[in-house]
Amino acid sequence: MSLDKILSISGKPGLYELKTQTRSGFLAESLLDGKKVSVSARHNVSLLSEIAIYTTSEELPLGEVFNKIMDKENGGEAISHKSSKDQLEEYFFNVLPDYDEDRVYASDIKKVVQWYNLLQKKGFTEFVSSESPDASEEE
Repeated sequence: MSLDKILSISGKPGLYELKTQTRSGFLAESLLDGKKVSVSARHNVSLLSEIAIYTTSEELPLGEVFNKIMDKENGGEAISHKSSKDQLEEYFFNVLPDYDEDRVYASDIKKVVQWYNLLQKKGFTEFVSSESPDASEEE
């Protein structure tokens, strides 16, 4: 499973794994409770592989941010997304010191930490596609 198959659906909690395409949209399975949901084309859906975090110099793909969190935590769980705004910002600064504080809000940090912890609990450890030249050289 790669981030190409993991979805965030606006208005629905947690993350979803893309299962199959249907005539009117697609079928996804919740990573929280395993329930399958039908998602129509009118829902606002984001693939995690398409999301990036603003830094002072570039946009860093979410998979690379997840890898930085995983390195910091030695593959373990990050702090709780329910931590205070100041704790979340300090934690994120330790993970990604050059994140753009003007464009990355506390709510964004909360979501990134929550998503990382959910994926980590599900045993997901490959956040960057193995097709990218950097990832295959490191492994």
